[in-house]
Amino acid sequence: MTLIIAEAGVNHNGDEKLAFELVNVAHAAGADIVKFQTFKAKLLVTENAKQAQYQIRNTNKEESQYSMLKRLELSYDAHHRLVAHCQLLGIEFLSTAFDEESLDFLVNTLGLKRLKIPSGELTNAPLVLQHAQTGCDLILSTGMATLTDIETALGVIAFGFLNQNSISPSLEAFQLAYASKEGQEILKEKVSILHCTTEYPAPISDINLRVIDTLAKAFDLPVGYSDHSEGITIPIAAVALGAVTIEKHFTLDKSMEGPDHKASLNPIELSLMVKSIRDVEVALGSRVKKITPSEIENKSVARKSIVAAIDIALGDEFTTENIIIKRPGTGMSAYCYWTLLNKSSSKVYKAGDLIVEY
Repeated sequence: MTLIIAEAGVNHNGDEKLAFELVNVAHAAGADIVKFQTFKAKLLVTENAKQAQYQIRNTNKEESQYSMLKRLELSYDAHHRLVAHCQLLGIEFLSTAFDEESLDFLVNTLGLKRLKIPSGELTNAPLVLQHAQTGCDLILSTGMATLTDIETALGVIAFGFLNQNSISPSLEAFQLAYASKEGQEILKEKVSILHCTTEYPAPISDINLRVIDTLAKAFDLPVGYSDHSEGITIPIAAVALGAVTIEKHFTLDKSMEGPDHKASLNPIELSLMVKSIRDVEVALGSRVKKITPSEIENKSVARKSIVAAIDIALGDEFTTENIIIKRPGTGMSAYCYWTLLNKSSSKVYKAGDLIVEY
């Protein structure tokens, strides 16, 4: 089954009550995981860093990234309560760490066994290495990346899994780890990749879903899709193309203030996306082309047989004038039409009778 990650992100606006409501919505929609973002604004961004254009556009407010992100922090105490609530409901809690302190908290305090490396941190080699050194399973998002960028990050990850501080980090060491049999084996065991287009909302023309297959062939790892497009069409299509994971932002209300609400699904849309993905999974079915159980009773109705076009006497030859092809398909197959021509009838047929000659 497709792993469905409902991305709450920062759509709680720093309000723990809203964060709890987001967990409830994700659970009710049938998502497997609800994901948040864990960070300290002071460790994530300089005080003068500018917002992304989409953040200005979606918030109708221009300010520093620091000011915006500071309002969106969730306290560590809130994280503890959210984890407990998720455990009560039976939905997995996941969060993205954007700094070393937050990563340490997620792993060593909250005890997470799975981590998500966001697209923006893909080239942050020290933080990527620290993720691998936790030994957790990793989901690597690849927005704004080339195949070379992804391979380099996977080298860092392979190195981190294998060496655990026994060898000094270096580009050469990362490459050797990636090229090794052990490195490839550990990546297959513990890492999946998400195709992603980092824009909010992402233009349809920039989605390039065929990259899912490209990544699968290039790295021989499970590949999913982190979606920032509007609506639910694209993630459903991604599943049909083989995505094993879908990550999608959702919100309680798209009109709320904040950078990600407008590019998120509302609760009804999230539920519809999950249901549609589950339907697609069933519909993908088997690679074997066969008559399905639901088709069996229709086969005799929809197919055709050889029928007497006019009355045929015993011993008459079958000709193109006295036999025809009509429904139902319970008589001789139309494939026998040419074999039957010029042969003599073994019985009397009335017009409309099914021809039965063996």
